[in-house]
Formats: sequence, C-alpha cells, structure tokens
Amino acid sequence: MGTQDADPTPGTRREGMATGGRSEDYRAGFACLVGRPNAGKSTLTNALVGQKVAITSSKPQTTRHTIRGVATTPTAQVILVDTPGLHKPRTLLGQRLNDLVRETLLEVDVIGFCLPADQRIGPGDTFIANELTELRSVRRRPVVAIATKADAVDRERLAEHLMAIDQLGEWDAIIPCSAVSGSQVEEVRDVLASYLPRSPQLYPDGVLTDEPEMIMIAELVREAALEGVRDELPHSLAVVVEEMVLREGRPEDKPLLDVRVNVFVERPSQKAIVIGRGGSRLREVGTNARKGIEALLGQKIYLDLHVKVAKDWQRDPKQLQRLGF
Repeated sequence: MGTQDADPTPGTRREGMATGGRSEDYRAGFACLVGRPNAGKSTLTNALVGQKVAITSSKPQTTRHTIRGVATTPTAQVILVDTPGLHKPRTLLGQRLNDLVRETLLEVDVIGFCLPADQRIGPGDTFIANELTELRSVRRRPVVAIATKADAVDRERLAEHLMAIDQLGEWDAIIPCSAVSGSQVEEVRDVLASYLPRSPQLYPDGVLTDEPEMIMIAELVREAALEGVRDELPHSLAVVVEEMVLREGRPEDKPLLDVRVNVFVERPSQKAIVIGRGGSRLREVGTNARKGIEALLGQKIYLDLHVKVAKDWQRDPKQLQRLGF
C-alpha cells in the first residue's frame, strides 16, 4: 500500500506537479463522505478506491479518524476523506468527532451525503441535512446525495427512498449505489469527480492512502475486536500500537515483525467481554487482526495483544489526548 511523505491537504493545490500525461481538463480534489453512523461510508470508500483503506463494522461509530483513500482514473483523481458519523454527541469524544467532521467539510471540494436505502429517513439524517444547509450558507460546497445499500431493497422501496431524499433538502445530484455489489460505484466516483476543480494529480499513480501504517494497524485490530460484541462496546474501545520491532536472529528470507498493541476499554466488565472465556475471544481477535495486518504490511507478524482499563476515557481530556483524540 503506497504512502507519500508530502501531504496535499484539502484546500491547497500543488503548483507544477507532473500530470503524468494527463489532459488539461484533468480534475483532482477532495471529496468527503458524511452521514449518520453506519450509513455505509467506509464500505463505499473502500469500493471507490478498490482496496480496503477504511475499517468497516456492523456497529455504529466505527470510524474515529478521517481516512483518506485515493481513487485515480485517466480523467480525475478523487481523494476521499472518510469521517466519523455526524451525531448528537453525548460525551467529550462525541463532541470532538463532530468538530472533526465540520472542520473537514469546510475544506473539501465536494460532499457526498450517504443515506442508506434499507433505513427510513430519520432524525439523524435531518440533523445532518440541516448541518449541510447551514454549511452551504457559510461556504458554498456542492453536495451529492448518495443512496447507499441499494442492493438491500427492491426497486419500489428504492424509488420511495430517492423521493424522500429529494424532499429532505436541495442537492446538486442524487444517485443510488451498492458498495457491496459494486452497482453504480463508478458512477458515484464520476459524479463526485465532476465537481472537482481542474488540477494536475495531487498523488502519484499507485498511491491508495496516506494513512500511517501504525494507524491502519490499530484500526484493523479495533475492527476485529468490534465483531460479535455488545452494542455499547464500540464507543468504549480504543487501540494504540505501542511498538513494532523486527525480531532479532531471524533468517533474512523469513523476517518476523513483533507488533505490540494495547486495547483500551472503560470498565473491567468490558475487559472481560474482549478477552472472553479463557481468553478465547482475544485469541479470535488476534487471529483475524493478524491476517489483515500481514496483508497490509506484506510480511509475517507476531501480534502481542493486551487489554487494559482506562476508566471513563471518553470523558477525560487527558486520556483522550493520550489515546490520540
């Protein structure tokens, strides 16, 4: 997975970058996917990029960091900024996540508003629609309404959903898609790209994300830990990669990377959930996470997982900072 030292942040343009033979009509810029929790933003990001760059889960509030995926075509380069789901915050962490989304929205070139077709338009969607309307009054940004999870409903229900989206606000475009089946994913990418400014590529060919490897590893561990646990646990789970060291004494053709990771929860009862009876659950988490990390790094690793209690870390400014929020 390619990374790049220089970072073309949203709102900036690199002058004089090589276009790689691209035409003067080439477009490049930043697109942000927003939506209430579990609206399919991360799954759509991965589908648009063509590789896993954002963790997904059936649990809401999975995304904690803005994760960039880069989708490059012969006519455009769409840099996707995935964000936490906008929601009415109940904790200091929730407030900070919302602030992160709002800051991102002010810097990107186009916004994709994800509304899952398998769920009725609800208060959460209305809350975000109002936020976007307010944002557009401050700084004009095109908004494309995306009916995600279109494969999960029949045509009649999808048509009803599209009409409800149309009535929710004023959108520059409305398009249904399914990231799981791949239906209309390319069309979503092309619609987003049409609202980007004319610009040379901001990232070289082959770069899929600029997210640091340690963050990606932490996210893969958190994704594995979220599967099959109680609904309240995702909000209480944080992961920090403490150490990555090549093991000494290994043959050059068979290197092994030792990866030490701490999983933080807020209460001892949650620690017991993650570990499971006799450590069975933690072993399963380790096995699943290790497969993803080895695929990411392209080498064998030994994953050393530790579960620790950081009491009420979501409400403690010092602990939030220590855990990277």
